[in-house]
Amino acid sequence: MADTQAFLVEIGTEELPPKSLPRLATDFHYLILSGLEDAKLTPPNNPPENGERYFSPRRLAVYMPAVRLKQPDINEERIGPNVNAAFDKDGKPTPAAEGFARSCGVTVNQLERRQTEQGERLAYAQKTKGKTAAELVPQIVSEALAKLPIPKRMRWGTGQAEFIRPVHWVLMLLGDRPLKAEILGVPAGNKTYGHRFHYPAAITLKRPADYRKTLDIIGKVLVEDRQGTLAKKIGTLVTRAAKRARGKAQLDQALLEEVAALVEWPMPVTGNFDKKFLALPDEVIVAVLETQQRYFPLRDAKGKLLPHFVAISNIQSRKPAEVRRGNERVIVPRLTDAMFFWNTDRKTRLEARIPELDRVVFQKELGSYGDKSRRVAKLAVQITQQIGGTPQLAERAARLAKCDLVTGMVGEFPELQGSIGGYYAQHDGEPVEVAIAIAEHYQPRFAGDKLPKTKTGQTLAIADKLDTIVGIFTIGGKPTGEKDPFGLRRAALGLLRIAIECELDIDLMELIQTSLAAQTAQSRAEQPLVMEIFEFLLERLRIYYLETGIRADVFEAVRSKQPRKPLDFHHRVQAVNAFLALPQAASLAVANKRITNILRQAGRCQQVEVLAAKLNVPEEQALHEKILALRQDIAPLLEQGDYAETLRRLAALRTPVDKFFETVLVMDTDPGVRENRLALLASLSALFLHTADLSLIQVE
Repeated sequence: MADTQAFLVEIGTEELPPKSLPRLATDFHYLILSGLEDAKLTPPNNPPENGERYFSPRRLAVYMPAVRLKQPDINEERIGPNVNAAFDKDGKPTPAAEGFARSCGVTVNQLERRQTEQGERLAYAQKTKGKTAAELVPQIVSEALAKLPIPKRMRWGTGQAEFIRPVHWVLMLLGDRPLKAEILGVPAGNKTYGHRFHYPAAITLKRPADYRKTLDIIGKVLVEDRQGTLAKKIGTLVTRAAKRARGKAQLDQALLEEVAALVEWPMPVTGNFDKKFLALPDEVIVAVLETQQRYFPLRDAKGKLLPHFVAISNIQSRKPAEVRRGNERVIVPRLTDAMFFWNTDRKTRLEARIPELDRVVFQKELGSYGDKSRRVAKLAVQITQQIGGTPQLAERAARLAKCDLVTGMVGEFPELQGSIGGYYAQHDGEPVEVAIAIAEHYQPRFAGDKLPKTKTGQTLAIADKLDTIVGIFTIGGKPTGEKDPFGLRRAALGLLRIAIECELDIDLMELIQTSLAAQTAQSRAEQPLVMEIFEFLLERLRIYYLETGIRADVFEAVRSKQPRKPLDFHHRVQAVNAFLALPQAASLAVANKRITNILRQAGRCQQVEVLAAKLNVPEEQALHEKILALRQDIAPLLEQGDYAETLRRLAALRTPVDKFFETVLVMDTDPGVRENRLALLASLSALFLHTADLSLIQVE
């Protein structure tokens, strides 16, 4: 018999929540794998990617191609006291020997003797036989299910088991052998179940490797895997259906993944809606089709929405026309409601809705949306003064930005806030940039999302995000661990992306202070809170750079200078990164580290200026002259913030620095000479410190 066998576990349930299903499947796979590894049931050289996780709306499954049938035996030897201390002069066991024997669960007579480097000692050799996988795996599965990140578990029937949904069957196979166990109150076996309508009967599975194929051919169920195979298939089906309808499908990856978690046997259905609804903004129609119905909108060759869509049915119907009509029927009332809101909302100008914002709570301790709008307006005006925007446009956009929250359209479609406000502002005859800024000010909404394009939109987005961050910090609601209920990490990253990628020269410290002063709730001392918020933003900036491939030591080298402006921080990071590619970089980084250590060990250098008359060694004279020349050379570059060229020119210091350290003894016995040389090193270090602390760079 082989030492390993394939393993499969499947948990069959009622319909699982589609948005959390991929995460549940991934975590289930990870926890099963971890349990097998901890139990030493995974064979050597069996990486996690060899396993697979599967899911469909009614099942979670994990497949492992090789699991040991038995744990390896463990040979354990324990060494006890020295023989001389274990027995008295009459050869009787001492308390030391008896205590050691008791700890091993044997008598003294059963102990052995071993010659060690410390002399002859008592010893006990024990062989622990490994348990079988059949004994261990059910417990591993149960523990994995118990650890799944399920916010709220439910019970069903009269049992005490709890899971995200009621469990109907459990399949556990090790090779061709069903494992006997009870999981979540359900006896495990070798049976799975197919599609609820196409093949609802039990299906006996003979081998784990047959799982996917059996479900497909017999059960009419397609399961999703780690490669997103089902989502890709659905995308292909939608694309083909769209082509037959003479359109191009709008394929949103998140929607494809959600639909893959909603269907077991995907069948495309092409439907239509009345052309009159095309008078609505595209975002409204897409919200109805994608968000509310999980349909795929179609566009023509020019990108204009067509009155068609593709839905994915979970059944191969004998009456496809009825399925199509059913899908068409459900969107009519939603589009009709949207048309009503569209026409009704525009009868009231956004400006007239400003007073209503005072009756809508933003956060109970931070006031209403009216309060927030006034704070954001003040902050936006200050930002325009820093980046050269138009204060009047920024203030107007800020006062109107949240007004769409009290419209019927956003009440029905919350995900359209911002974009609908932009349309209404345009209808009201507001300046074009104001209307666009209102539509842009929530951007970026998620990682990788587009950024605002207009100066006013960028200003408003920064002000809105910073007001939220500062306000929540003021009431003690900063993120902790994985908990971030107000999305402050996302807001911080969005703010920083706008500042850096749109090249806005904003002073974060100054803006934080302004925002903090405007908050209605101030329960803590302002200055410590300013630094706390600033450090929070810097930490998000660190994540931003790490995700873009910037080394952590490069970030820390710049962070040590505490630049107040994200764009200035970015230029420094780019400069250090470029500097590290130069052949002189490693030597100068080592020299900076050495200089920092020398100055630290010497204590505070009392001498500020270098006295040229006391430089009596040619190498220190040459270094001093080079420092003076470069100080003049880089002054205008630093004034312009051209850190990359600054460091490039400072690279010329490599040769004189190397020669200095090869020839000159810094800690001379003459105090005057020593102080002068320390001042020389301090002046050298200062040249680099204008940009970053290169002593923090790790040199390989």
